[in-house]
Amino acid sequence: MINSIAVSPAVPTEGAASADPVADRLTRVLFGTDFHREHGPWRAIAASRPFRHRPGGTAEERLAWTYERLRAVNDSLADPAALAADPRALAALHEWLGPVDPAFVTVAGIHYNLFLGSLIDHGATGADADADSGPGVGSGSRVGSGSRVDSGPAVDSGPGVDSGLGAGAGAGGGRDLTEFLAARHVGTFLCTEVAHGNDAVAVETTATYDRDRDGFVLRTPHAGAQKFMPNTSPAGGPKSGVVAARLLVDGEDHGVFLFLTPLTDAARPLPGVRVRRLPARFGSPVDHCLTSFDGVFVGRDKLLAGAQGRLGADGVFRSDSANRRRRLLLSIGRVTPGKLSMSASAVGSARVALALAVRYGGHRLISGPRGTGQVPVFAHRSHHGPLVEALATVFAMSLLHRTVLDAWESRTAATTEEAERLVAVAKGWITWRAREVIVECRERCGAQGLLENNGMGQLLAGIEGAITAEGDNVAVHVKAAAEMIFVPVPGSVPETGPAAVGAAEARELSDPAFLDELVAAVEELWLARARRRMVHAPGGDALARWNAASGAALRAVEAHAYRRAAGAYAAAVAGTGSGAGSESGSGAGSESGSGTASGSGHEAEAGTGTEAGTGTEAGTGIESGIRTGSGGAGAADLLCCLRRLFALRWIDRNSGELLASGRLAARHVGELAEAVEALVARLAGHAPTLVEAFALPEELLADRPIAGPGYAGTYDDPDGAWHGGAGDGAPGPG
Repeated sequence: MINSIAVSPAVPTEGAASADPVADRLTRVLFGTDFHREHGPWRAIAASRPFRHRPGGTAEERLAWTYERLRAVNDSLADPAALAADPRALAALHEWLGPVDPAFVTVAGIHYNLFLGSLIDHGATGADADADSGPGVGSGSRVGSGSRVDSGPAVDSGPGVDSGLGAGAGAGGGRDLTEFLAARHVGTFLCTEVAHGNDAVAVETTATYDRDRDGFVLRTPHAGAQKFMPNTSPAGGPKSGVVAARLLVDGEDHGVFLFLTPLTDAARPLPGVRVRRLPARFGSPVDHCLTSFDGVFVGRDKLLAGAQGRLGADGVFRSDSANRRRRLLLSIGRVTPGKLSMSASAVGSARVALALAVRYGGHRLISGPRGTGQVPVFAHRSHHGPLVEALATVFAMSLLHRTVLDAWESRTAATTEEAERLVAVAKGWITWRAREVIVECRERCGAQGLLENNGMGQLLAGIEGAITAEGDNVAVHVKAAAEMIFVPVPGSVPETGPAAVGAAEARELSDPAFLDELVAAVEELWLARARRRMVHAPGGDALARWNAASGAALRAVEAHAYRRAAGAYAAAVAGTGSGAGSESGSGAGSESGSGTASGSGHEAEAGTGTEAGTGTEAGTGIESGIRTGSGGAGAADLLCCLRRLFALRWIDRNSGELLASGRLAARHVGELAEAVEALVARLAGHAPTLVEAFALPEELLADRPIAGPGYAGTYDDPDGAWHGGAGDGAPGPG
């Protein structure tokens, strides 16, 4: 499995390390120890001139920028096929560039993952792929008027990766991907239809085998079978797509397969292909279209064949699977890496929103208590509380995403089904949490968060797309819920252990093991309830039985995601070398375990001063400077606090169920709120350090006015009377 993607050596990838050792240590916790290779190139591209924030522009201009960016990125790659073959690199692309341009990652994800990835997975090779693939490595990729994605000093970006699709690889008779690898032609993916979204197995576009011409004829039988949403207009240049259609051979329907189909030239659809633009989508513009086919012929080599099915030289269809649904899932297997990319985009977007909100909270000064002058709005618990809780959630999202990536890459034949389910559960949970975080951050930024130039609206629009893309969240969670109920997997339902009925009174909320047991118990309780409801539902009506159980089952899926995220937190804490002993021995542990609030000292800790020069990049004036020991120990302490805050908030939400089942004692219910308050107070002053750990390039934030202390200057009027020098405010002559 490929672990990194090589970009042109001229792309600078250094600069992620923070001057703050605590933030730097937390960055390594969030991104792993191979930040330079896995994330550095994409971070550098996010900071490059073609990706600088450009508010304004017409929809068509912004669409043109999207495709310019696609080619700029492609020109910076040492091997575009390696990117398409590497889910981890695709996820990193989305993690860093999704917050910058959601439309770009939509187009790039379709081109590299769904289109090129499907072709590569089904045996495509690129004849002479390196022969004419645009500018050579390090030559620079120009966008617009002389801007470069790979400007800056040359650095060692790590060894290149070999996709196996180099020069001459097409001699074995594979497809020539040269134009697509060079991004002179753009690839797209046509699966869903007007009448068929999550039920892709029922799509109605047909591909009928024509024996005389030894190929397939694509037709759209009615309006509901039009392909819905793919970016198939001529915008961005000539396009081809992989089209999901029912394979008909001698009148027999063999299920849904993919067919490589040319769609447009640089100006218009090709004969037999009809493309109509859909109404503008909320958010970043993409050329979403309705696409239909009227007798479009493609050769037999355009069928993406494999174990799911193939057409022999004798014109006879053969398949290793008799199940049509299974054939479809094998054909569209690239949807799973797509889910990973949606999670990555959501994680990156939530980080950017949170960094903006924390910075702005420190820059925005308001009147303090009587006689204290002005204080940052962040100094108020009502303002920083939701943001601190969002920090605990975003760290959880990041750690779960890394865990899921690892599980997907290390899967075996025996664990693939479980890994696919985990990817789906995480995609739904992460994108939903990202929406909550971004909405909260937008609100904390007030009217400034509504303005296009501050980027919050774009982040929210991008998340709405991710929630629906690669499988609607509810649909993928429903599938996971059914599997968790009907197909028990060893270890999928955790044992309650010492948190069993009657044993709770002796346990303390300061004990991380107790919190982990409670988080696991929530999943167990909801699964048990779903199973009971299904058993007790009237027989003979499968839909009624599922409806009776589905509410509890979906809660169980959500709880499963929280449990896996809590497990990722535990692994991260262990990786810092702190262990449970360090956590319970920290100031936060004793503070929250006592069940008493520390609100009396909270405002001083949160930092109510107005100084911006605290030494943090954010310059918010809220950094308290509290540290415990070395940089590593400080990072471990903060990570432990975040872990406990994340767990306590989830336990508090489910405290009724836990209390009723005996997992919590009555005293714990009152202590939960106090423990949360103590942790929020403990973490508030460290918010700048925690967002600095996101390693966001300053160029990305600098284009959003609210990220800097001089945000008010954005609205200065050079012709305003205050620039006239008439200090007394008297009217001028005449």
